[in-house]
Amino acid sequence: MTLNKPNGITADRHMATISIDWTDGHLSIYPFTLLRVACPCAECRGGHENMSIIPPDVFTATLEDSPTTRMKNIERIGNYAITIEWEDGHHFGIYNWGFLRSLCPCPICSPNRSVEN
Repeated sequence: MTLNKPNGITADRHMATISIDWTDGHLSIYPFTLLRVACPCAECRGGHENMSIIPPDVFTATLEDSPTTRMKNIERIGNYAITIEWEDGHHFGIYNWGFLRSLCPCPICSPNRSVEN
């Protein structure tokens, strides 16, 4: 899959989603819960060697509405990623563009999903 970059990123706290409009015209809509369960930081993944891996259970895991799944802030990191601060204080995940595109939950991307970035 060719690495695309976002044209725009929109966070909607009411709908609890982040939308990314990619340069290839694709629109990805990520529920906050998916992004939190898939957090790519070493703490959440269980070590540095697992940081780029998307575990298959992130698409079936559920989390209750809580400070853990409520976005406090989103920040762009250079030209390659975003980081999300959650209301529970967690803010260590760096979601790079390749990771986010691989994480897209839509039916178009699901069959093309790779397990690694």
